[in-house]
Amino acid sequence: MQRTNKTDAARYSFLTAISIVIANMVGTGVFTSLGFQLEATPSGFPILLLWALGGIAAFCGAMSYAELGAALPRSGGEYNFLTRIYHPAAGFVSGWVSATIGFAAPSALAAITFAAYSVSVFTPDAPDIWRQVVAIALILVLTLIHTGRRKASGGLQIFFTGLKISVVIAFCLASAMIIDTPQPIALTPIAGDFGLISSGAFAVSLIYVSYGYAGWNAATYLSGETANPQKTLPWILGLGTLIVTVLYISLNAVFLKAAPAADMVGKVEIAFIAAKSIFGDVTANGFGIVMAALLISTVSAMTIAGPRVLQAIGEDFPLFRPFAARNRDGIPFRAIWLQSLVAIFFILTSSFESILVFAGFTVALNSFFAVIGLFVLRIREPSLHRPYRVLLFPLTPLIYLALTGWTLFFILLERPIEALSGLGIVAAGAAAYVFMRILGDERTA
Repeated sequence: MQRTNKTDAARYSFLTAISIVIANMVGTGVFTSLGFQLEATPSGFPILLLWALGGIAAFCGAMSYAELGAALPRSGGEYNFLTRIYHPAAGFVSGWVSATIGFAAPSALAAITFAAYSVSVFTPDAPDIWRQVVAIALILVLTLIHTGRRKASGGLQIFFTGLKISVVIAFCLASAMIIDTPQPIALTPIAGDFGLISSGAFAVSLIYVSYGYAGWNAATYLSGETANPQKTLPWILGLGTLIVTVLYISLNAVFLKAAPAADMVGKVEIAFIAAKSIFGDVTANGFGIVMAALLISTVSAMTIAGPRVLQAIGEDFPLFRPFAARNRDGIPFRAIWLQSLVAIFFILTSSFESILVFAGFTVALNSFFAVIGLFVLRIREPSLHRPYRVLLFPLTPLIYLALTGWTLFFILLERPIEALSGLGIVAAGAAAYVFMRILGDERTA
């Protein structure tokens, strides 16, 4: 395994790391998924409960990952955890999932959403091909920036994440002051809500929410490039997740009160529809431009974090060694380019909703086994140095596993094509590992 001594200048700061976590989370999911949720759960309280449950699950998962990341401080996220806890095969399959789906698919979704907002404002009647062109252009520009100097890469991330948080807060406050006649949708429990909450459709809707919170684990992909990760990682993951949970519940309450549900059902550009209903056409166009700009930080954060998995695989497996190559700032430029090309493939070949459910299921499955690994590591290596221990163990990881397992089960029942496609990616990763063993491509770490 390649190891290098890094100076502080070659590491991401606490502020950059927490910006990456927030930006990975606040993006496509919260600005697009309400339209799909309303199709199956047409009531205000269950929808807000979805986002609250998603926040609880994300926080419990983040705290579980904080213990794993502090005890096993190497970049690579689940690839590092599962390799160390279970077996190199489990780690490789997990890394395969992260490298092919975990970040490339969400990057594609965020870029598609960026294009949808941009085109809706400037050329609403433009053919669909223009949305693809705009989405691909965004990915290529950010790839060029993040394969350059670390200072420029981190500075861009901090700026757009700060802009994102400021705009979301300003939007919620302005909406609360301006809406004179809010939509007649109840945000507290009403008759029939319990039936919706206990339904399979509610569980399937939770996968959209889980996808919206995906990214709470982003800092673990950069552990080896973060200053003092054993002390800062719990704060980065926990604080980032709590901030996002408050923003998400507030945003969805505003969306539900701002625009008629019928206008949002099945639509992607939810924030634009809500802004149009609140502020009028002219102001909404300006807001659409701002919303498009906010999604830049999401694509940017995923372009930074995701390729570190492929870099770690390249350090461990000779067949993938070219993707461990770094530039003079220690940035894995080839891995970044590969992830971006996979994201472009998704943009050109798949529909928005199918990518969302498929990616959400596969990523949740990955993190599910990582959190189970927390129990395995505690039993097998009780004397391992743990700078941070998850609060309220074992309740905290069990909450995450219960909510995530419930969601995965109902996805298998309700959306078998997307679920089986995700399992197919897992099987392909296992086959690739076996193929490398046959070739004698042994792990070098």
